[in-house]
Amino acid sequence: MNHRTLFATLFLTLLLALSAAAEEPKSTYVRFKTNKGDFVIELYDETPLHKANFLSRVREGAYDGTTFHRVIRNFMAQAGGGLKGGRDPKGTYIDSLSRATVEAEILYPKLFHKRGAVAAARVGNDINPERRSDGLQFYIVMGQFYLEGELKQFESEERPMPEEVKKAYMTEGGTPHLDGEYTVFGQIVSGMRTIEKICATETDETDKPRKEIYIKSAKVVSRP
Repeated sequence: MNHRTLFATLFLTLLLALSAAAEEPKSTYVRFKTNKGDFVIELYDETPLHKANFLSRVREGAYDGTTFHRVIRNFMAQAGGGLKGGRDPKGTYIDSLSRATVEAEILYPKLFHKRGAVAAARVGNDINPERRSDGLQFYIVMGQFYLEGELKQFESEERPMPEEVKKAYMTEGGTPHLDGEYTVFGQIVSGMRTIEKICATETDETDKPRKEIYIKSAKVVSRP
Protein backbone atom coordinates (compact mmCIF):
# COMPACT_ATOMS: atom_id res chain seq x y z
CA MET A 1 0.00 0.00 0.00
CA ASN A 2 1.54 3.36 -1.08
CA HIS A 3 1.45 6.52 1.03
CA ARG A 4 -1.42 8.07 -0.97
CA THR A 5 -3.61 4.99 -0.54
CA LEU A 6 -2.74 4.75 3.16
CA PHE A 7 -3.62 8.42 3.67
CA ALA A 8 -6.95 7.99 1.88
CA THR A 9 -7.79 4.94 3.97
CA LEU A 10 -6.99 6.72 7.24
CA PHE A 11 -8.96 9.79 6.14
CA LEU A 12 -12.00 7.65 5.27
CA THR A 13 -11.76 5.84 8.63
CA LEU A 14 -11.67 9.19 10.44
CA LEU A 15 -14.70 10.45 8.51
CA LEU A 16 -16.67 7.32 9.34
CA ALA A 17 -15.76 7.61 13.03
CA LEU A 18 -16.79 11.27 13.14
CA SER A 19 -20.04 10.46 11.33
CA ALA A 20 -20.86 7.67 13.79
CA ALA A 21 -20.16 9.97 16.73
CA ALA A 22 -22.40 12.66 15.26
CA GLU A 23 -25.23 10.17 14.74
CA GLU A 24 -24.94 8.67 18.22
CA PRO A 25 -27.89 9.82 20.34
CA LYS A 26 -27.02 12.15 23.20
CA SER A 27 -29.33 10.31 25.56
CA THR A 28 -29.13 6.64 26.42
CA TYR A 29 -32.06 4.48 27.42
CA VAL A 30 -32.31 1.24 29.38
CA ARG A 31 -35.37 -0.99 29.22
CA PHE A 32 -36.17 -3.07 32.30
CA LYS A 33 -38.52 -6.04 32.15
CA THR A 34 -39.99 -7.07 35.50
CA ASN A 35 -42.70 -9.45 36.68
CA LYS A 36 -44.86 -6.35 37.23
CA GLY A 37 -44.32 -4.89 33.76
CA ASP A 38 -41.72 -2.90 31.83
CA PHE A 39 -40.21 0.56 32.24
CA VAL A 40 -37.55 2.61 30.46
CA ILE A 41 -34.93 4.86 32.07
CA GLU A 42 -33.24 7.76 30.30
CA LEU A 43 -29.69 8.31 31.59
CA TYR A 44 -28.37 11.86 31.88
CA ASP A 45 -25.17 13.00 30.18
CA GLU A 46 -24.71 15.50 33.02
CA THR A 47 -23.76 12.63 35.36
CA PRO A 48 -21.16 10.79 33.23
CA LEU A 49 -19.67 8.66 36.00
CA HIS A 50 -23.06 7.26 37.00
CA LYS A 51 -24.13 6.85 33.39
CA ALA A 52 -20.99 4.87 32.53
CA ASN A 53 -21.28 2.74 35.66
CA PHE A 54 -24.98 1.98 35.11
CA LEU A 55 -24.45 1.04 31.46
CA SER A 56 -21.57 -1.23 32.42
CA ARG A 57 -23.71 -3.00 35.02
CA VAL A 58 -26.58 -3.42 32.53
CA ARG A 59 -24.35 -4.76 29.76
CA GLU A 60 -22.79 -7.38 32.01
CA GLY A 61 -26.23 -8.55 33.19
CA ALA A 62 -25.75 -7.52 36.80
CA TYR A 63 -29.42 -6.55 37.25
CA ASP A 64 -30.92 -9.67 35.69
CA GLY A 65 -32.58 -11.70 38.43
CA THR A 66 -32.27 -9.00 41.11
CA THR A 67 -35.24 -7.80 43.14
CA PHE A 68 -36.91 -4.64 44.31
CA HIS A 69 -35.92 -5.31 47.90
CA ARG A 70 -37.16 -2.06 49.49
CA VAL A 71 -40.46 -0.41 48.58
CA ILE A 72 -42.21 2.44 50.42
CA ARG A 73 -45.62 3.64 49.27
CA ASN A 74 -45.71 7.29 48.14
CA PHE A 75 -41.92 7.43 48.45
CA MET A 76 -39.74 5.18 46.27
CA ALA A 77 -38.84 1.68 45.04
CA GLN A 78 -35.24 0.47 45.46
CA ALA A 79 -33.61 -2.30 43.41
CA GLY A 80 -30.34 -4.18 43.12
CA GLY A 81 -29.92 -5.31 46.72
CA GLY A 82 -31.37 -8.81 46.55
CA LEU A 83 -31.75 -11.84 44.33
CA LYS A 84 -34.81 -13.66 43.07
CA GLY A 85 -35.44 -16.74 45.17
CA GLY A 86 -32.99 -15.79 47.90
CA ARG A 87 -29.43 -17.06 48.06
CA ASP A 88 -27.41 -17.51 44.89
CA PRO A 89 -23.70 -17.63 43.97
CA LYS A 90 -24.26 -14.34 42.18
CA GLY A 91 -24.73 -12.72 45.56
CA THR A 92 -21.00 -12.39 46.15
CA TYR A 93 -20.70 -10.61 42.81
CA ILE A 94 -23.57 -8.24 43.66
CA ASP A 95 -22.02 -7.41 47.03
CA SER A 96 -18.72 -6.57 45.34
CA LEU A 97 -20.46 -4.16 42.96
CA SER A 98 -22.15 -2.38 45.85
CA ARG A 99 -18.78 -1.89 47.53
CA ALA A 100 -17.35 -0.39 44.32
CA THR A 101 -18.80 3.07 44.95
CA VAL A 102 -19.15 5.92 42.46
CA GLU A 103 -18.11 9.52 43.13
CA ALA A 104 -21.09 11.77 43.90
CA GLU A 105 -22.48 13.86 41.02
CA ILE A 106 -25.16 15.82 42.88
CA LEU A 107 -26.41 18.58 40.55
CA TYR A 108 -29.33 20.14 42.41
CA PRO A 109 -31.31 22.13 41.30
CA LYS A 110 -30.68 21.04 37.69
CA LEU A 111 -31.39 17.42 38.60
CA PHE A 112 -33.78 16.80 41.45
CA HIS A 113 -36.10 14.20 43.00
CA LYS A 114 -39.28 14.73 41.01
CA ARG A 115 -41.67 11.85 40.33
CA GLY A 116 -39.96 9.23 38.17
CA ALA A 117 -36.42 10.37 38.98
CA VAL A 118 -33.79 7.63 39.14
CA ALA A 119 -31.06 8.04 41.76
CA ALA A 120 -28.25 6.05 43.31
CA ALA A 121 -28.62 4.53 46.76
CA ARG A 122 -25.79 4.96 49.26
CA VAL A 123 -24.81 4.41 52.86
CA GLY A 124 -25.26 7.20 55.41
CA ASN A 125 -23.20 10.32 56.01
CA ASP A 126 -21.71 8.95 59.22
CA ILE A 127 -19.51 6.56 57.26
CA ASN A 128 -19.86 8.19 53.83
CA PRO A 129 -19.47 11.98 54.21
CA GLU A 130 -18.53 12.31 50.53
CA ARG A 131 -21.99 10.93 49.58
CA ARG A 132 -20.48 8.37 47.23
CA SER A 133 -23.06 6.22 45.48
CA ASP A 134 -23.57 2.47 45.69
CA GLY A 135 -22.10 0.79 42.63
CA LEU A 136 -25.26 -1.21 41.90
CA GLN A 137 -28.35 -0.22 43.88
CA PHE A 138 -30.68 2.48 42.59
CA TYR A 139 -34.12 3.80 43.47
CA ILE A 140 -37.03 5.28 41.54
CA VAL A 141 -38.99 8.16 43.06
CA MET A 142 -42.76 7.97 43.48
CA GLY A 143 -43.15 10.73 46.06
CA GLN A 144 -46.17 12.89 46.77
CA PHE A 145 -47.58 16.30 45.86
CA TYR A 146 -46.76 19.42 47.85
CA LEU A 147 -48.36 22.81 48.35
CA GLU A 148 -46.14 25.83 47.78
CA GLY A 149 -46.12 26.66 51.48
CA GLU A 150 -45.02 23.14 52.38
CA LEU A 151 -41.95 23.41 50.17
CA LYS A 152 -40.48 26.23 52.27
CA GLN A 153 -39.22 23.71 54.82
CA PHE A 154 -36.85 22.31 52.19
CA GLU A 155 -35.29 25.68 51.36
CA SER A 156 -32.52 27.71 52.96
CA GLU A 157 -30.60 30.88 52.14
CA GLU A 158 -27.71 28.74 50.93
CA ARG A 159 -29.99 26.52 48.86
CA PRO A 160 -33.12 28.25 47.57
CA MET A 161 -35.62 26.25 45.53
CA PRO A 162 -36.12 27.61 41.99
CA GLU A 163 -39.66 28.23 40.78
CA GLU A 164 -39.48 25.48 38.15
CA VAL A 165 -38.51 22.96 40.83
CA LYS A 166 -41.38 24.11 43.07
CA LYS A 167 -43.79 23.79 40.16
CA ALA A 168 -42.65 20.21 39.48
CA TYR A 169 -43.14 19.20 43.12
CA MET A 170 -46.59 20.80 43.15
CA THR A 171 -47.82 19.37 39.83
CA GLU A 172 -45.85 16.13 39.38
CA GLY A 173 -44.83 15.22 42.92
CA GLY A 174 -41.57 13.92 44.32
CA THR A 175 -39.35 13.72 47.40
CA PRO A 176 -37.69 17.13 47.95
CA HIS A 177 -36.02 16.19 51.24
CA LEU A 178 -33.61 13.94 49.30
CA ASP A 179 -32.27 16.79 47.14
CA GLY A 180 -28.62 17.53 47.70
CA GLU A 181 -28.07 14.19 49.43
CA TYR A 182 -28.20 11.63 46.61
CA THR A 183 -27.12 11.63 42.97
CA VAL A 184 -30.01 11.78 40.50
CA PHE A 185 -28.76 10.32 37.21
CA GLY A 186 -31.86 9.43 35.18
CA GLN A 187 -35.61 9.63 34.68
CA ILE A 188 -38.41 7.21 33.86
CA VAL A 189 -39.63 8.05 30.34
CA SER A 190 -41.92 5.05 29.79
CA GLY A 191 -43.69 2.61 32.09
CA MET A 192 -44.39 4.80 35.10
CA ARG A 193 -47.53 2.72 35.59
CA THR A 194 -45.24 -0.23 36.37
CA ILE A 195 -43.50 1.81 39.07
CA GLU A 196 -46.89 2.74 40.52
CA LYS A 197 -47.79 -0.95 40.77
CA ILE A 198 -44.47 -1.76 42.42
CA CYS A 199 -44.86 1.06 44.96
CA ALA A 200 -48.41 -0.05 45.77
CA THR A 201 -47.38 -3.58 46.70
CA GLU A 202 -47.81 -4.92 50.24
CA THR A 203 -44.60 -4.97 52.28
CA ASP A 204 -43.40 -6.33 55.61
CA GLU A 205 -41.98 -4.40 58.58
CA THR A 206 -38.62 -4.04 56.78
CA ASP A 207 -40.26 -2.54 53.64
CA LYS A 208 -39.57 -5.72 51.67
CA PRO A 209 -42.40 -6.76 49.29
CA ARG A 210 -44.28 -9.79 50.61
CA LYS A 211 -44.56 -11.10 47.06
CA GLU A 212 -41.25 -11.01 45.24
CA ILE A 213 -40.82 -8.30 42.60
CA TYR A 214 -37.86 -9.01 40.35
CA ILE A 215 -36.09 -7.80 37.23
CA LYS A 216 -36.23 -10.30 34.38
CA SER A 217 -33.78 -8.40 32.19
CA ALA A 218 -32.22 -4.99 31.57
CA LYS A 219 -31.07 -3.96 28.09
CA VAL A 220 -29.62 -0.80 26.54
CA VAL A 221 -31.98 0.47 23.83
CA SER A 222 -31.89 3.31 21.32
CA ARG A 223 -35.34 4.72 22.07
CA PRO A 224 -37.99 4.56 24.84
